[in-house]
Amino acid sequence: MPLLPVPEYSPVFPFTIGHFQTIYPTLFRKRPTANPIRERIFTEDHDFLDIDWHFPDNSLSGQKLAVISHGLEGSSRMKNVLGMASILAQDGWDVLCLNFRGCSGEMNRLPRLYHSGVTDDLHTVLCHGLKQRNYRYAALLGFSMGGNQTLKYLGEAPEKVPAAVRAAAVFSVPVDLAGSSARMALFHNRIYMRHFMRGLHQKIRSKAEMFPEIYDTKGLSAIKTFAQFDDRYTGPVHGFKDAAEYYRQCSSRQFLNNIAIPTLLVQAADDPFLSPGCYPDEEAARNPHLFLEIPEYGGHVGFVGEYRSKNYWTEDRAVLFFKDIFEDSAQTESSSC
Repeated sequence: MPLLPVPEYSPVFPFTIGHFQTIYPTLFRKRPTANPIRERIFTEDHDFLDIDWHFPDNSLSGQKLAVISHGLEGSSRMKNVLGMASILAQDGWDVLCLNFRGCSGEMNRLPRLYHSGVTDDLHTVLCHGLKQRNYRYAALLGFSMGGNQTLKYLGEAPEKVPAAVRAAAVFSVPVDLAGSSARMALFHNRIYMRHFMRGLHQKIRSKAEMFPEIYDTKGLSAIKTFAQFDDRYTGPVHGFKDAAEYYRQCSSRQFLNNIAIPTLLVQAADDPFLSPGCYPDEEAARNPHLFLEIPEYGGHVGFVGEYRSKNYWTEDRAVLFFKDIFEDSAQTESSSC
């Protein structure tokens, strides 16, 4: 489908500044009210994943399942994840929020960490969720890195995606990892890089205590950019030659043409994290299932809602998109896992 019209999202100053939109939710958004139920599941490689469930308080529970993936150095308890889970639960969805390995508060057992191309864990969590109840249908959501994983999952092997998955919505996605990495290394993004590197460095130190033969922390403090970090750790630890090969194989843009279910991709034009290659208008024009929306404002995973509104624009947008898709959806079998 061609690029969608610019949505009617018109925030007032200073929310017309991309950096302000990006920073505001972390510092000032009130934590959405939610009571997630934590569950630990085990993976085929003998590790574990911690997931959070959110359930609605009405009779629609058990009809539809949404799976949410968070962003880099985030977790299932991030404000944007909780906000999305809350509004979906209010709309009758059972919601399952996954934590990437090492992001739930306890380091995982194996040497591997998470990265932008991980899709096996999403598949594991999705299939686990679908097996709990006879859901009519399911949807996937992702923020930033979680969005890249979601798009890659949908496009790298569409035939393996469970038939119950009928739609997806992702926001602020670095679909061009090399371009986004280079943009994040720019001077005006240094405050974000310091934040991300602080968490990533700590994870490497924790892994080095568990696997000193794999993780060498010498010179770790000198690593300041994603390219340096991915060249030293992400690439080699996860089977890639270097950062360049990791970016090339794991960028979701190359998989967008293969996506076979209605998928909403929202990229703010003023997102300070995204390079020009992260706006895949050509792929959207070719694929009738890919709905690309580029609001003028929103920053990176910002999209602050209207004055006094508890909901953020992304949350209302996801609910509306899914209603359009699922309103007349027929019963779907969920046994394909």
